[in-house]
Amino acid sequence: MRFQVNRDVFSEAVSFVVKLLPQRNPQPILAGVLIEAGEQGLTLSAFDYEASARTTIEATVETPGTILVHGRLLSDIASRLPNAPIEIAVEEDGGIAVTCGSARFTLAAMPVEEYPSIPEVSGSSGVVPADDFGTAIAQVGFAASRDDVTPVLTGVQLEVSGHNLSLVATDRYRVSLRDVPWDGDAPEQTALVPARTLTEVGKTFGHAGTIQIAFSGEGDREIIAFTAGNKTVTSLLIKGNFPPVRRLFPEQTEHYAVVSTADLIEAVRRVALVLDRAAPLRFTFTSDSVTMDASGSEHARASESVDAHLSGGDDVTLGLNPQYLTEALSAVKSEFVRVTFTSSDNANKLSPVLITSQTSVEQAGNDSFKYLLQPNLLLR
Repeated sequence: MRFQVNRDVFSEAVSFVVKLLPQRNPQPILAGVLIEAGEQGLTLSAFDYEASARTTIEATVETPGTILVHGRLLSDIASRLPNAPIEIAVEEDGGIAVTCGSARFTLAAMPVEEYPSIPEVSGSSGVVPADDFGTAIAQVGFAASRDDVTPVLTGVQLEVSGHNLSLVATDRYRVSLRDVPWDGDAPEQTALVPARTLTEVGKTFGHAGTIQIAFSGEGDREIIAFTAGNKTVTSLLIKGNFPPVRRLFPEQTEHYAVVSTADLIEAVRRVALVLDRAAPLRFTFTSDSVTMDASGSEHARASESVDAHLSGGDDVTLGLNPQYLTEALSAVKSEFVRVTFTSSDNANKLSPVLITSQTSVEQAGNDSFKYLLQPNLLLR
């Protein structure tokens, strides 16, 4: 096999396919990138049985063929080659020669016959706007759990209903939800996608125009595919029942405060500096301000107030996890944020706060982002 390819195009393609591979793979063969050279150019693929990435790029192919080479090493080499065309060829002894300008590398070939087949997707599908979908992933994915003890909480639930696609994630302490427009032949569909994979999809495809999403498989091998341009990512779905968190969102939201998003983020980050890890921050919302108080060790205390506009009820004092709050505030893509105080049927249980966007002090935001955060008990 022998081909020539543009250095920047090749480097970007290799970087894309290796992104989803784990840093340490128990099966060395899965650390490889499969490169197929043919009449259509080059197809580069990577697969670890749970996620796959594939892309096709233009190249001048002198001798068609297929090789398997260590992906991260190839990516590191390609990104540092001089600004000249790359030539890759299989040598007589089976090694893989990579030549670019005066630079030359010889890489060991991995056994192609031992590499698993890349999954194909041929099921119901639809299209979403890439910018909306990328933003939605960023607004939801961080709320998924990072604890593998409960696998269903490490994913983002995608729910198709009519012309709407919802993304939902929770780690038991918070729930994040965002809707985006859906145009497709799947009137109703659910898929629980690993948050890590979906986050990479959002970063890679967020400016691609449109993204095609396809559902395929059955039983233990249900997969989802995301395609934009010449790139495709597939992911094995997480098995299990996602908790019915939609019912937690309140119907009425009349008791709320409106605050400048940037001012609140900065104040929370400052005051939280003196807190012990995982300790809640005390918030007191009044008619014209919100005050944050933190008691850390015996050596430090802090407080700060920010302008706020409270509507529909009395003053409120509660404790919130500062990291969880600032993550939500950073996901609100508006100048102001609305913090709504919900009510609960259980008098012994603290009611969650609802975070939504706010265009101005008087006008609610026009997006569908919603974030519920469970308050913490205050011991003083």
